[in-house]
Amino acid sequence: MHAYNLFIKLGVLINMPMKREDTVDYHIKSAWHAISRMYNQKAVLEDFTTAIGFVLININSKEGTPATKIAPLMGLEARSLTRMLKSMEEKGFIYRKADTQDKRSVRIYLTAEGKRKKEISVGTIKDFNLQVRELVSEEELDTFFTVFKKINQVIDHINSETVNPDTYEDQLYEL
Repeated sequence: MHAYNLFIKLGVLINMPMKREDTVDYHIKSAWHAISRMYNQKAVLEDFTTAIGFVLININSKEGTPATKIAPLMGLEARSLTRMLKSMEEKGFIYRKADTQDKRSVRIYLTAEGKRKKEISVGTIKDFNLQVRELVSEEELDTFFTVFKKINQVIDHINSETVNPDTYEDQLYEL
């Protein structure tokens, strides 16, 4: 697209009032909230939450998982996960054990009950995905995934500008 045309398009978009239904983030957020509510309704019947279910599916059932690896897998801050792991340990879903290779590290393991809850979580996710795939064609899903990859590229770009802003034109220090 020619730079001038892009400029005109951006100017029109910036000055044009936008309904929330016309924004990308509205649809992502409303879909995620609907999915989350659906998952929570299933999880509450088994005395846990969607968040706990997602932690459970990120723990290796046989070898356990280093505690430090779980938060990044889920896109969480370590502080948030710490409280959740404590709650999960109190409920008897997990236990902690020193890593056999690195004694400074702690691995999280699933108890028998934790494995059962993980199976429920995985089953719920698979069931939802199968139902979506019955309604949505492979071509539509391919487009959906392509669009989401591009949205994530935009987010990464925006985040990199925020975290690593352009270099300063003025000198910070005078020598």
